[in-house]
Amino acid sequence: MVAAAKSKVNMAQAGFDRHIYQVSELTREVRLVLEQTFPMVWVEGEISNLRIPASGHWYFTLKDSEAQLRCAMFVNRNRFIRRAPRDGMSVIIRGRLSLYEGRGEFQAIVEHLEPAGEGALRIAFDELKRRLQSEGIFSAERKLSLPNLPRHIGVVTSPSGAALRDILTVLKRRFPRIPVTLLPVTVQGDSAVREIVRALRMAQLLPSLTPSPALDVIILARGGGSLEDLRAFNDEAVALAIADCPIPIVAGVGHEVDVTIADFVADVRAPTPSAAAELVVPDKLEWITRFEAMAGHLRRALVKHLQDRRAAIRWLRRGLRSPRALLRERGQRIDDLDARLRSAWAGHLQRSANRLQMSKRRMQSLHPQTALVSGNKQLAGLERRLSIAWRQRLATCEREFAGLRRALNAVSPLGVIERGYALITTPADIDRRYGRLIRSTREVETGATVEAHLRDGVLYCRIESIGEPPESR
Repeated sequence: MVAAAKSKVNMAQAGFDRHIYQVSELTREVRLVLEQTFPMVWVEGEISNLRIPASGHWYFTLKDSEAQLRCAMFVNRNRFIRRAPRDGMSVIIRGRLSLYEGRGEFQAIVEHLEPAGEGALRIAFDELKRRLQSEGIFSAERKLSLPNLPRHIGVVTSPSGAALRDILTVLKRRFPRIPVTLLPVTVQGDSAVREIVRALRMAQLLPSLTPSPALDVIILARGGGSLEDLRAFNDEAVALAIADCPIPIVAGVGHEVDVTIADFVADVRAPTPSAAAELVVPDKLEWITRFEAMAGHLRRALVKHLQDRRAAIRWLRRGLRSPRALLRERGQRIDDLDARLRSAWAGHLQRSANRLQMSKRRMQSLHPQTALVSGNKQLAGLERRLSIAWRQRLATCEREFAGLRRALNAVSPLGVIERGYALITTPADIDRRYGRLIRSTREVETGATVEAHLRDGVLYCRIESIGEPPESR
């Protein structure tokens, strides 16, 4: 079509034919020639006559000292521009040339718009990014992990910016008891780089400069802006200071669409300052919910443990007998042995007496006087021997019996009580007549109640204090 239009013009000029254009036809063909001849151009100039109707499209004139160019940037493109243009702003546009047929006006359809001067900054940004990446500054291996619950947070930002207010608001809402230290800096301008580097170094020396504890994490933040506004965060000195810092750093620079060198070097990148604060501290409500769940598990485990211990104690208690009952049983056993011993000796004496009577009758049956005298002598000797043997045997048994009684009394708690001592036990409960015997002061505490068992009763005592034995004083 462009070739046909050119052919018509050439033919008309040569006098072969006179082609008469309609206005719409001519403007349409001119538009096609412009669009195909200049598919995409970059133009720098100053904005004037900016109009933004309800449709959201931008209409403005781009001019320099000698000429001007009408421009249109439609809403499907300008919605990606962070900062709306204004009259008098120097910008660089990228677009295609066209002709608005309705008014026959030559114009540029703008696809991209950026402030003039950002091109050099973008080139420097890309070059520094490639160099630092090749040096491994961006590698994931050197990045530090954030603490689960920091004890002290440092914030490197402007004290008058909205970023600080947003960070403090989020920190107060999510976990208000964590102390925060502000390291104030200028976030743009000639001194910004120097102040940010100095603040990061001071953050490492904070424990030696102030009584505050060491920082566990640092938030490096500022609000959004143009590439020129964020220039300090694209500086190599700031990048190296972030990389050398032994404290984890969260970068929350600009808005979500803003990307800086500091974002690549930092241990964690957040899209906004508020998001950086949310990454640094946990939500206290989530922690409270987690602690309550853990407390519930602990309570259930403790109840289960106590139930198991009580069952074990009941099982052991069934096999545990009272010392008094054991003593009564041993005493009854001794009485039984004593009765058996006495019965055995009585039987032995009776049998000896029976044998003696039989001997007397046999001796009386002997008529000769000599046999009678001899028999009497033998009988008297037997009686003496029997009497001596019986007394010796009885004495031996009595000594053995006395020894058994002494041994029993030596191990009997009742014997100890009879000698003026007391047995100290814990209070008895419904399942046991007697409490647990207390053998050491470490088994009781001040204020506890104990029972002192004496010979004729029980004293119920309360521990007022616990002292040391007299020999250790």
